[in-house]
Amino acid sequence: MAKSIMIVDDAASMRGLVAMSLKNAGYDVTQASDGKDAVTQLSGKKVDLVVTDLNMPNMNGIDLIKNLKANPKHKFTPIIMLTTESEDSKKQEGQRAGAKAWIVKPFKPETLVGVVKKIIG
Repeated sequence: MAKSIMIVDDAASMRGLVAMSLKNAGYDVTQASDGKDAVTQLSGKKVDLVVTDLNMPNMNGIDLIKNLKANPKHKFTPIIMLTTESEDSKKQEGQRAGAKAWIVKPFKPETLVGVVKKIIG
């Protein structure tokens, strides 16, 4: 059975690119348009990994991580931050919230897939 990944990004084109990269690597992919949408979708299901943007309307990536880590069902779900932000302060904030990895856009699909494989196989 394929591992499941949720992609959270307000840009539909970015979700599509990430989804295509991960589906081609054999993962099942679901998508959410922002943190709030992700929390709603994840309320009834579990995923093996979340890939989220930082800057989104309604609920940003850091708040999404904090929300998921506070939920016993998702406390141990690994989260990758995929964002245009590259400042160390943002990375540290993400790490403190619970992000396992930080990838800066634009990204190479093979880099993303490599990080995903390291984290969930």
